[in-house]
Amino acid sequence: MTASPAAAASVFSALDEAPMTWRHYAYWFAASGGAFLDGFSVSGLGVALPLLKSEFAISPLFVGLIGSALVLGAVVGAAIGGLSADRFGRKRTFIADMAIIALAFFIGAAAPNVRFILLSQFLLGAGVGIDFPTSGSYVSELMPRKVRNRMTVATIALQSVGMAAAALAGLAILKLRPSMEDWRLLLGAGGAIALLFLAARLWAPESVRWLAARGRIGEATALLKTLSIEFGEKPANLGAEAVAIPAPRPGVTPHAQDVGYLALFTQAYRARTMLVSLPWMLMDVATYGVGLFTPVILGAMHFGDVTTGAIAADFADAEGSAVVDAFLVIGFVASLFAVPRYGRITMQVAGFSGMALGMLLLLFAAMTDNGAKAHLAFVIGGFMLFNFTMNAGPNATTFTLAPTLFPTAIRASASGFAAACAKIGAAFGTFVVPQLQDAWGLIGVVAVMVAVSVAGLLATAGLAHSVNEEGALEE
Repeated sequence: MTASPAAAASVFSALDEAPMTWRHYAYWFAASGGAFLDGFSVSGLGVALPLLKSEFAISPLFVGLIGSALVLGAVVGAAIGGLSADRFGRKRTFIADMAIIALAFFIGAAAPNVRFILLSQFLLGAGVGIDFPTSGSYVSELMPRKVRNRMTVATIALQSVGMAAAALAGLAILKLRPSMEDWRLLLGAGGAIALLFLAARLWAPESVRWLAARGRIGEATALLKTLSIEFGEKPANLGAEAVAIPAPRPGVTPHAQDVGYLALFTQAYRARTMLVSLPWMLMDVATYGVGLFTPVILGAMHFGDVTTGAIAADFADAEGSAVVDAFLVIGFVASLFAVPRYGRITMQVAGFSGMALGMLLLLFAAMTDNGAKAHLAFVIGGFMLFNFTMNAGPNATTFTLAPTLFPTAIRASASGFAAACAKIGAAFGTFVVPQLQDAWGLIGVVAVMVAVSVAGLLATAGLAHSVNEEGALEE
């Protein structure tokens, strides 16, 4: 069932012009739990792996399989999550995916052998993959127009907060209770956090836009009234007749349309589909290819003093990695202000440009022979520039493009397709880059990262004609 164009458009206009209340922030936080736990799971796995390898004597093959299970699970989850959110609703889908994430963490925490760890990581990836298109769509549909860009960027920014939280939790557990089984407590902590987000999502309402697009105008208007209630106020009559809905904005005319992945490749949306998926895939090739191997690259660049011994050099490489990774968080903070001000396409182009320049600095350092100090300035500067511009640009904008460029009926499907493409890129960065390093050496890998970043820039600029930055959210 679909709504009449006038009724649905009036609901959409009311949402766009609604004042921001504490409920918007509360529902945003509940919906953003998947991004937080995505970061928590990746960082937590990095903390847990050394202990897991000691307890279960995991072979290098299984270490690779554990990492691949997380990425492949995300590909599967993203592919089905968008379709599910469009068909069954945002709330049902993000409740289900958070339950999967919680179950995955607890399976890992209680794992009697490495096979259960493998299962845990696949389920965790699947839950996060389902969540990405669902939460992105929910937040973009919930927020008033004036804060929509900033709040959708804030959702993906919680990924870096989750990474920091896992690192701090791991340090605290290792400090307070040193044990070879501390990885179980860390994974159990992830499960407990997932249960808290699950409870919050049970309380959160369905997306007003999704309800209106499905013809459930009475429920949608009642939720509009609820959203306007400030903290401590008593709710008024929440019937549809009690809701004052403004006239629709010119040009906002929702209508029945095809749904599913086939709709994404019709003439009306083909260019947009390419815009939201191809640059995201290229960004994840670079993100995972560089991010996962930052310590390796720093070591190959002789960041540590080679005369101090292997352990000291490894520690120096870890310190260097921590320094450059701090610019991931700084970049996300910058994106909260830069993306709403300059626009998604502008920041995406600027971000890919900065990523390419950062890799060029590394390439210069790898190809010259002017001594360790000369190398150090270019290496650290290159990594800092890469991480900052990536998170100030593409890592924020690619997540927000699909939820704001497609109508409600296919919004989550578009986000899911784009996220699945991104995780395919992540798989390439995770699995192929080490092979390239073995075959071509460090210079070859960095040169490929330059090419990938330039390709992301060209793809964004070439497909930018499909976007109207002045238009907020298509209904």
